[in-house]
Amino acid sequence: MWFNSVYLKTLREVRIAILGWGVGMGLLLYAVLAAVPGLIATPAAKASLISLAGSFAWLAEPVALDTPGGYATWKYGLTILILAIWPLMAGSRMLRGEEERGAMDALLSLPRGRGRIALEKLAAIWTALLLMGLIIALLAMAGGKSANASFGLGDALLFSLNLVLICGFFGSLALLLSQFTLERRTASGLTGGLLLIFVVLDMVHRVFSNTDWISRLSPVYYYNLNKPLVPGYSVNVGALLGLVALNILLSGAAIWLFVRRDVGSTVALPRLLEQKTQVAQPVRALPVNDWSLRSIYTRGLRMVAIPTFWWTLGIAGFAAWMVVVTKQAETALSTLYQSSPLLKVFITKVGGSDLATNATMLSALYVLLPVILMAFTVTQANNWSADEEEGRLELVLSTPQPRLQVLLGRFAALTTATVFIGVITLAATAIASAATGLKLDGGNLAAATLSIIPLGLLVAALGYLLSGWLRTALDTGILSFLLVIWFFISFVGPGLNWSDAVLRLSAIYYYGTPLLHGLPLLDTISILVVGILALTLASMRFVRKDIGR
Repeated sequence: MWFNSVYLKTLREVRIAILGWGVGMGLLLYAVLAAVPGLIATPAAKASLISLAGSFAWLAEPVALDTPGGYATWKYGLTILILAIWPLMAGSRMLRGEEERGAMDALLSLPRGRGRIALEKLAAIWTALLLMGLIIALLAMAGGKSANASFGLGDALLFSLNLVLICGFFGSLALLLSQFTLERRTASGLTGGLLLIFVVLDMVHRVFSNTDWISRLSPVYYYNLNKPLVPGYSVNVGALLGLVALNILLSGAAIWLFVRRDVGSTVALPRLLEQKTQVAQPVRALPVNDWSLRSIYTRGLRMVAIPTFWWTLGIAGFAAWMVVVTKQAETALSTLYQSSPLLKVFITKVGGSDLATNATMLSALYVLLPVILMAFTVTQANNWSADEEEGRLELVLSTPQPRLQVLLGRFAALTTATVFIGVITLAATAIASAATGLKLDGGNLAAATLSIIPLGLLVAALGYLLSGWLRTALDTGILSFLLVIWFFISFVGPGLNWSDAVLRLSAIYYYGTPLLHGLPLLDTISILVVGILALTLASMRFVRKDIGR
């Protein structure tokens, strides 16, 4: 049945992602909603929570925090946008990925038009997103019932629809950008960078006054206009319809361009944007002396260069923005700390003792950095698995290149890209700190920024290991689900007073609080050891396996 149409076959390929992302994000909401009654059990606790939220209003608008729906929307309504990673990757490979591996030629040999094939694939992606949303809504409803929340199933479904529309926007954007790029990884890198930029743009109006016009440039702004889980909060139909219109516009433009261009090529840019090309001499018809073809390592660098640029722009920009936000909130939080027992508990959880040290609040925000970097390495591990599945490694291995050298060369290129992101992020943070006058310990700042690198490499090594047995879709699905589970444990577990043994199941736990206490040397070494072990096992498997199996 699953091979009767392009739609069903595409839907079958993403079945693991539907369950992984739907259940992961749904459990996050369930746990948060179920825990809210315990967080506001007394009037004093409720008042402290409201005071705390006022100082973190730059992150999300605090509305009805004394209700389960209001608290969950404030604390995790923006964080749950991590779900956008999946449609971002799916949109970039939906058409361009098929062209890269040559499968589009086979599809187009069928008695189906280009437009129909593209529409069936797009319909499958949106079906998967809607099914994820349904799972999230049902689990959110269950969590709300356990907390005696006032929202109903219709509100939970509307919340999921709003989430699906904003995540679908980034999938549609990736689909459109892939019409202008020769590789899907370039389109996903561009879209990932734009995702972080749009999140930052949405925050601007909550940090600086009279800047609503800047935030309105971000689709995330319109996502935040609807808060269906908050009792009595009216639905902004215009914002919903606006997101629907953006998705239709971007997807429609992508399909229109795909139908009219050559398969395997890109859309011709306007003459003003075209780069002037020189006629190649016969001896230079093939890039035999190109720097990127000198070794597996340099070729890997060339492949990861553009995605690395955009992810670096997003991650470094986000870190610098957190410094600016911390400086803006410094005075208010210093005053609040003296009178808020709840804030003192929060600061204790993140390892601080005195909010007068600006690092305390920034440390609470910096825990997002390893998550974002690990998302980047998930995409790159996906590319390694896809190269084998789609036959690109066969040509490489036909040359006198040892298998071990091929794998380690590609991993070394990814390591270089990851280190580059960490170093540039450190530089951006230091510059932002100096520009705003925010005083931070230089050594701890370096530790906090650079210690995200081992976590990213751990995820990459696990992805390489899984690719030895699993196909690309399943490999990426499991890796993404693992990242969601780690995220869930690290960001929800402390608020629910989970035991230290449970928290240690998340790799993010070992990041610690380096901005406050310096580099956690033993924990960092542990992450490196596990990563090296995973890479060693991946190498052993790759050297001995049949390629493509």
